[in-house]
Amino acid sequence: MMYIYLANLATCDIFTLLAGQAESFSRGGPLCWIVLKRCTKLARNLLLKICANLIEFLKEIIFSPSFLERHRRSPRDFVRERLLPFHNMIFFLTNLIKGSVQDELDYFFKAIHGKDIAERNVTKSAFTKARRKLRHQAFIELGQSLISFFYDHFPYRRWQEFRVLTIDGSTLPVPKTEEAALHFGIWHSKGGDHCPMARISHLFDALNGITIDALISSKDKGERILAAEHMKHLSPGDLVLLDRGYPAFWLFALILSKGAHFCSRIQEGHWNVVQDFHRSGCREKIVTIHPSPSSLEKCQELHLSNAPFQVRLMRVELENGQTEILVTSLMDSHRYPHEIFKDLYHLRWRAEENYKTAKHRVQIGNFSGKTVESIYQDFYAKTFTMNLVAALSHPAQTLVTENSKAKIHTYKINETQALSKIKDSIVLLFNQENIFDLLRKLFNLFIRSIEPVRPGRNYPRKHKPMGGGCYVSYKPAR
Repeated sequence: MMYIYLANLATCDIFTLLAGQAESFSRGGPLCWIVLKRCTKLARNLLLKICANLIEFLKEIIFSPSFLERHRRSPRDFVRERLLPFHNMIFFLTNLIKGSVQDELDYFFKAIHGKDIAERNVTKSAFTKARRKLRHQAFIELGQSLISFFYDHFPYRRWQEFRVLTIDGSTLPVPKTEEAALHFGIWHSKGGDHCPMARISHLFDALNGITIDALISSKDKGERILAAEHMKHLSPGDLVLLDRGYPAFWLFALILSKGAHFCSRIQEGHWNVVQDFHRSGCREKIVTIHPSPSSLEKCQELHLSNAPFQVRLMRVELENGQTEILVTSLMDSHRYPHEIFKDLYHLRWRAEENYKTAKHRVQIGNFSGKTVESIYQDFYAKTFTMNLVAALSHPAQTLVTENSKAKIHTYKINETQALSKIKDSIVLLFNQENIFDLLRKLFNLFIRSIEPVRPGRNYPRKHKPMGGGCYVSYKPAR
């Protein structure tokens, strides 16, 4: 009830009440929203304090003996004092490596030692030997710890009462080695060389820019199978947006079994009830779906109920004159009227944008090693860093959004600039004693690097990349 009380206080009273209690309120929660609306400057400091607490939380994990024990390959690994101890390996691999390994190492130690120019401290061969001692699961655990902290302490954004999550899959070329080809599989392209290819999948928070779960696997695993693996991260009150390749009775049943809801685009001929709805010309309709033989088998495998259930079909008209059909478990047409679903489903496009960021700006497919383990290390390390940037830029984006209300356009932080500024700052964030000033400087850089959001703009996809494999409009971060 404390945050309800604060909502009725004047700004000066909030200052008086919160004086000397920033540490308590920096733990986050609904209180942050009240403070944000009533006292922007104080809210900024509180949210920056939450960011500092996040770094300290992660730092404690990284330097803990138990974390080292879990993620080194042998009890003999990382026991001697060297320039690449366990924690430096973590920091280096999360530093968005995109250049040559030797160059990245030289600049990494330049940042650590505060030198004017990069010097040779560690050779790339020493790094290669050190990374063999490290398990990639370290970055998965760090990523999940970051995500738990974010949702426990940050005033994260919702749609209605839901956390809006999207699931989307893609493919990723991996190094052309026999080991990678055997592990991930071969993509047989027409008229070209056979290329080792991995399948990746993201469970992505569309409103907060957080990748809740990332998977990289052999290309033989289908997108629905990977989607099912994401479901262990669903919670009651989540709303999952899906593209037209995902609808299946068993997958919908799995989402509902988690207490979550779904909204998906569906092809006109996917089910008979969808075909009938498409031909009817109705705007929306509640129908009952039944499991197919393959879904019955999958439900039995996953211990799910195979009882038929009702869904809501809706026809949505796009600006280009085309029609989409959506299927959802949000049945209450008064609480969730037809008009809101067009903008809701459009949020799924942010998953596509996240892949563009990962592939072109972060260059998640630019691997620093050729072994299967190094591919996993780079994939999960860069995913962790993208989430760290999303969390640290959260206070700045909140302020930018508030300041945009009086302007013609809504503004957002330039994501490329945010990712570029975090490079080489990671090692400072985790090695300096007082990081609040560094966070404030990053915050100021974030709010100066903004761009307008212009709704309604549409650009056709360009399937041919320019030189270097990246599109001109998606320049990589530094």
